[in-house]
Formats: sequence, C-alpha cells, structure tokens
Amino acid sequence: MSKIYYKSKEEVELIRESSLLVSKTLAEVAKVIGPGVTTQELNDLAETFIRDHGAIPAFLNYNGFPYSLCISPNEQVVHGFPGDYIIKEGDLISVDCGVIKNNFFGDSAYTFSIGEVDAERKKLVDVTQECLKLAIEKAVVGSRIGDVGYAVQAYAEANGFGVVRELVGHGVGVKLHEKPEVPNYGRRGSGIKLEEGMVIAIEPMINAGTAGVKFWSDGWTVTSKDNKPSAHFEHTVAIKKGSADVLSTFSFIEEVLKEKK
Repeated sequence: MSKIYYKSKEEVELIRESSLLVSKTLAEVAKVIGPGVTTQELNDLAETFIRDHGAIPAFLNYNGFPYSLCISPNEQVVHGFPGDYIIKEGDLISVDCGVIKNNFFGDSAYTFSIGEVDAERKKLVDVTQECLKLAIEKAVVGSRIGDVGYAVQAYAEANGFGVVRELVGHGVGVKLHEKPEVPNYGRRGSGIKLEEGMVIAIEPMINAGTAGVKFWSDGWTVTSKDNKPSAHFEHTVAIKKGSADVLSTFSFIEEVLKEKK
C-alpha cells in the first residue's frame, strides 16, 4: 500500500475495537508476567485470549514471523522471539501485540518493569512513556510527521538516551503496516501534514545508551548496539482536530499492575 489510506468514522471505530482487544490482551499478560515465567508462556496465553475473543493474532506468520507476540527483554529493542527465556527480577520486558478483528488491525506495546528495577531502567521506562505522551499531543490535524518525531527525539535526548532510527512507527488499520512512516526523530514543521482519517501507530523505541542497533541472524530480533537496556511503548492513534483520539489504552494494564502490588 503505497498511498495513505484515509479511514471513515465507521472504520476508525472498528480499529478502536481491535486496538482495545490488544490492550486487554496486554492486561492478560500483565496478570501473569513476573519472575519464573517464560516468554513462551506469555505468547501462548495471548494467542488463546485473542482467539477466544473472535480475533486473529496479527503478528503470527506476518512475513514469516512465527509467534503471536514480540517479546523483547532488556537489551532487545523489538521483534524478540518468545521462547524459554525465564523472566527475572529487575528485567525490562517489552511486549508488542497486534490483532485482526473484523478485518481491521490494532497495535500496541508496553514495557513491563519486573519487580524492583535499577534507577537507570526506571528512568528509561518513564522517559519512553512520556515520549509517547508528548508525541500523541502533536498527532493532530495540521501538525506534520516531523512534529511527532521531534517531540520524541527532543525529550529522549534531553534525558541522555538514544533514539532508534532504523525502526519507525507506521500507519495502521487496513494493514498492519501502512503509509505514512512515523519516525521517532525529525524536524518540526517537516514531513507530510496530518489529516483527519489518518490512523497511525506511534511507538518510541528508546535506548539507555547509544541509538545504534544490531539485527540478529534470525531476521527479526533487534538489540541495542552497546547491549544497554531499551524500552518501547506504542499506541494506535486516530488523527483529529484539537486532540488525538487514542484508540488503544494502557488503563487495563495499569489496573492489573496496581492490584498486583
């Protein structure tokens, strides 16, 4: 799909339904994630939950990706394979999820702090989540893609962190990845103008150290070049006048994590 697909109000509501199922799936992950759990267990739980709700895991077999979730511990930035990795206290675990429901896609990601994490990791998670919030504030009619990217870059770099450049956010809804690309860096006032009907996935990927990344030979897994931790948060967002319409939510996850304390 080389051109931007503008969604009708009805289509935005269907994308919202898919995005909220992603959010609820991530909340199911939140219920069980913790020391001693394998990343494969989280993947299997999510796949079952998605299918039980009349949807299909969007990542499974996407361009050959063999799992329903991307699970990326610590220095893994994105696209990590679930497997026999046993989660431990102090880990950062980024979980990215997508679903297809009624032929529309939703996409969201959340980085979980496992138990007590060190100060650097806590700051990284807080800054990355704030980067997402600041970017969403710019995702309105009349802004440009560069304004969204600049919001992420300026805040992350002001806090001494590296902004991944090789991977970007994207349009979403009819396909998992559509135009336009949504970089996490940019110049204010540059790039295409945001218009009503666009739906984009904004997803800051921020490294504790250098911005550089390494691509694994599995064709998917991406790690920070210096092996320092990375964090990743993502929302599916519809462009509106005045303020963005965030179609996914972290509120289900936050409720679960509050109850677990």
